[in-house]
Amino acid sequence: MKIRDMSKCLEEFEQLCRAFLKSKTIVDKEGVPQFYVRLLADLEDYLNQLWEDKEGKKKMNKNNAKALSTLRQKIRKYNKDFETEITSYKENPEQSAEEEEKDDAGSASSSESDDDDDDDEGVTAKSLLKKKPQEEEKKAPEASKFLKGAADEESESEDDEESEDWGSDSVDSGSESEDNEGAAASLAVVFLKKAQDGDKQTDRKKDDRRKKHKKKERLEEEADEEGDGEEGGWEKVKGGVPLVKEKPKMFAKGTEINSAVVIKKLSEILQARGKKGTDRAAQIELFHALAGISNENNLGEGILVKIKFNIVSSLYDYNPNLAAFMKPEMWKKCLECIDELLDILFNNNNIFIGENIAEDSENLAISDQPFRVRGCILTLVERMDEEFTKVMQNTDPHSQEYVDNLKDEGRVCGIIDRLLQYLESKGSTEEVCRVFLRRIMHTYYKFDYKAHRRSLGLQGETKSEQDQEESEGEDSAVIMDRLCKFIYAKDRTDRIRTCAILCHIYHHALHSRWFQARDLMLMSHLQDNIQHADPPVQILYNRTMVQLGICAFRQGMIKDAHNALLDIQSSGRAKELLGQGLLMRNMQERNAEQEKIEKRRQVPFHMHINLELLECVYLVSAMLLEIPYMAAHEFDARRRMISKQFHHQLRVGERQPLLGPPESMREHVVAASKAMKMGDWKTCHSFIINEKMNSKVWDLFPEAQRVQEMLVRKIQEESLRTYLFTYSSVYDSISMKTLSEMFELDLPTVHSIISKMIINEELMASLDQPTQTVVMHRTEPKSLQNMALQLAEKLGGLVENNERVFDLKQGVYGGYFNRDQKGGYQQKQGYQRAPDQRGGYQQRQGYQRDHKGGYQQKQNYQRGGYRTQNQSSY
Repeated sequence: MKIRDMSKCLEEFEQLCRAFLKSKTIVDKEGVPQFYVRLLADLEDYLNQLWEDKEGKKKMNKNNAKALSTLRQKIRKYNKDFETEITSYKENPEQSAEEEEKDDAGSASSSESDDDDDDDEGVTAKSLLKKKPQEEEKKAPEASKFLKGAADEESESEDDEESEDWGSDSVDSGSESEDNEGAAASLAVVFLKKAQDGDKQTDRKKDDRRKKHKKKERLEEEADEEGDGEEGGWEKVKGGVPLVKEKPKMFAKGTEINSAVVIKKLSEILQARGKKGTDRAAQIELFHALAGISNENNLGEGILVKIKFNIVSSLYDYNPNLAAFMKPEMWKKCLECIDELLDILFNNNNIFIGENIAEDSENLAISDQPFRVRGCILTLVERMDEEFTKVMQNTDPHSQEYVDNLKDEGRVCGIIDRLLQYLESKGSTEEVCRVFLRRIMHTYYKFDYKAHRRSLGLQGETKSEQDQEESEGEDSAVIMDRLCKFIYAKDRTDRIRTCAILCHIYHHALHSRWFQARDLMLMSHLQDNIQHADPPVQILYNRTMVQLGICAFRQGMIKDAHNALLDIQSSGRAKELLGQGLLMRNMQERNAEQEKIEKRRQVPFHMHINLELLECVYLVSAMLLEIPYMAAHEFDARRRMISKQFHHQLRVGERQPLLGPPESMREHVVAASKAMKMGDWKTCHSFIINEKMNSKVWDLFPEAQRVQEMLVRKIQEESLRTYLFTYSSVYDSISMKTLSEMFELDLPTVHSIISKMIINEELMASLDQPTQTVVMHRTEPKSLQNMALQLAEKLGGLVENNERVFDLKQGVYGGYFNRDQKGGYQQKQGYQRAPDQRGGYQQRQGYQRDHKGGYQQKQNYQRGGYRTQNQSSY
């Protein structure tokens, strides 16, 4: 500052701001330090002084002039957060200085006591900045605590100014250097260090003397004041003009207040809107003041509605950044203002509002004609709903503040219901559809516990009258049905109808109405063209499919549940697809701007679907489908995986060197899968349903007990199928009663499962009804025979590859097509070169390729096992 190096000042100011942010936690507890407020105020005054000095600015070089402009803008913007503290400091600068001196005195005494332990800690800011110009003396004392290079630069500047003190200091430093001669590596280094310490000590002594003198004077003045006070004499007042903020005068004194004057003033305020340097908070206050004047002078409801519209618009414009959310006080004002606006519209039927009304044709004055006001109440409410979502997105979901903000949803829904009531009488069909969708979006994800209790016959247990009245209210299912059907019939835009269908399906699935949800999804054909929809609609579709899969699982439709969840879970980024968070990616895949856009699409925390529950439902469904399939196709080289993610978890479990008891949800499912492979349903059941899994997953379902019973039944049935697939080659026959006792299933269920397996040709056996036994046909190949078949298949593939290579060398096109006598190409029938009398190819007599690409021996084996051609029955 002394040499007007504005670039350096800007750099130091940025370092100071960063240091203040680092110590934010301490500042929040103890308040903003007084020296920091003094520094900001004096720095702003200094910059304003430089800015007004036109000649000095002309002499500056380009970099300094640019840095001065930048620093001035930054300090003005930064000081807005400390406006009250700076104002109080400017009112009472002496009191602030006295408080700071007390703090400095305490720090000086503590630093003297610790000087022998650590030389650097004892240095005060004032001792380093003794003879700076007045501006720097105001800025730098405590700022040097935050800035790294302040001490070094200032010590250099003191070398020339304080040459008269070097005599006594050098003596002290010499004696100290002799004491430390053995410990120091260089005499010069020790001398220079102690010389600096000597400077610090003399400066500290001078500061102490000055502080003591000031303290003494202050005590004497206080004593005099007390004496004067007792005698009833003069009182000392502090200097400086008090800064009293007066409200801006709306109209000159004596002006007649009428509609034309108020409208003119309103247009003047509106003209300043959006301009650089306009104080948005002051604009909102002006609008409120204008509304008060309009009420006092009874200028009519038309002007009041117009002002209210502008107040709400100004509240929305308070944050210029789209990503920023409204502050709590602004949010409360917005809700109150919209409520007041709706009250006026409901109480006065002669007010017509709309976007199609031109400003020239507005009628705001009191007359025989109805009021006509340009504006759209629906747009204001939609923006309010979006602001509520932004507030919830930017609040810590695990804090009490989130719960408090969530309580405002009742007010938001109340405003939407009131708007709905207003638009049903005065709005168009399109507007009614838009507000219906807003109401649906606040209803579809909520579980209706009242309707659930009524369905279970528990409504008589409600104790209070309020609970009784609430339980008698309209079910959410009825509300959703009414709102959605209106949109299906009246809406002309695909987007609103698509969102309404998805919300309706989600609500059905959430309340376990599986067949209604499934039929609505299939009839809508949304899955055919959802990839062309915008991202928020795609997120809603993904959420709906996930809820549909969970609903199918609760109903015992395991295959449907797996199919519904397959796309989301197989992608590996369910969190991102459901709009519940962003995954870490490289900057090449997503830049900062895209990340901001995606963050704005996130679903608020109270609407999240539990990802651990989702993954558990998917893995358990995959286990119940995959384990019997693996047992049935154990030796099939071409077996296909039903779920890649499930197989990945199995491989991870197999790679572990030490197998301990399962801890995570995935480990429990893997352990249960291994038990089911062996046909041990009880161990599988104990891994899937236990206290840990109940608390993590199963207790989160509304009807947890019913879901657990369904799971036990499914585990028993699939374990029975797996047991029969695995051990059928060991048995000649097995009693169904024995199977019933082993798996604790009743006989009809066992009979049904085995019959289905025989009909589907999964099990080569027959049922003997008199003895209630399953007779095995033993047609399944043994392990040696399976290995022989696999070897034959691989050899066939090897021969085919060799023939293709040979034909390629001979010039035949791939060996697969051969030119016939007519000049065309015939498909080669076999894979063995055996020219007949016509020069063609004969079909191989050994193995031929079946329709699935495998090889079977032509004369002996057919698909379905070792079954000869002469054998016609099992």
